[in-house]
Amino acid sequence: MSPAGTEVVTEVDGHRLTLSNLDKVLYPVTGTTKGEVLNYYVQIAPVLLPHIANRAVTRIRWPHGVQDKSFFEKNAPAGAPRWLRTATVPTTGSRTASGDAGELRFPIIDGLAPLVYLANLASLELHVHQWRVSTDGVPENPDRLVVDLDPGDGAGLMQCCEVALLVRSALGDRGLDVRPVTSGSKGLHLYAALPGDLDPDGTTALAKEIAEALQEEHPKLVTATMTKARRAGKIFLDWSQNAGSKTTVAPYSLRGRERPTVATPVTWAEVEAGSEDPFALEQFSFTEVLARVAEHGDLFA
Repeated sequence: MSPAGTEVVTEVDGHRLTLSNLDKVLYPVTGTTKGEVLNYYVQIAPVLLPHIANRAVTRIRWPHGVQDKSFFEKNAPAGAPRWLRTATVPTTGSRTASGDAGELRFPIIDGLAPLVYLANLASLELHVHQWRVSTDGVPENPDRLVVDLDPGDGAGLMQCCEVALLVRSALGDRGLDVRPVTSGSKGLHLYAALPGDLDPDGTTALAKEIAEALQEEHPKLVTATMTKARRAGKIFLDWSQNAGSKTTVAPYSLRGRERPTVATPVTWAEVEAGSEDPFALEQFSFTEVLARVAEHGDLFA
């Protein structure tokens, strides 16, 4: 640890990095410091990096800790080192003064040095698209589909687990293998690998089809409607995160919640237990995730 306000110069994979304010508390409730956040990302890197490789990364930064304001950052940070790989991607969400579609210059985390560099900027959350970029920086078709199970008021992780089993069955009927990940917030994320023959519109349509079919079959438990007023006691199947411009928090990313929880890959046995017992499955802390990886390896592999 360094005294407040001091800097530490280190080398990561041959790149010189200056780390600052390592003793700054970013999670006041637990006293978790920036140094501990950096330590987590260094230790989790072997299982995190493969799942964000060649993906444009949006960060959510909390410069003064999670008790203060945060902001989204899509473009590579100003003053980023020249060795930080980037991809310039056209986006309909960014327009010039003339009304033309603009571009975003996303960073690509292709190793430990970029991960440490961005984490040092208090980038607690790493969000990625469901598509990767090619070697020349062109977005490819999505290689996975995601369904975000978001509990409304009066529902919780137990109900998410119930719905996750329904989604697994529905996607399984379409020949897709599904992997569950706790969101690190309130719900669950379900991923299914795709062969890459669908564009974002196609994957969005597939996810919406699943969500609407389950809403019709289980109207008291499931909703595919985005209106929050209609979610009470139900699980919202957010199919929209498959759109080309949307992102989902990456597996093994920290969350900027009150406590340093993590989007954590889990087993289907854990999900099945969680569907029957409200205390069988909870959101995991970063220390618990490191212990899980040490014991089980990468459950998202």
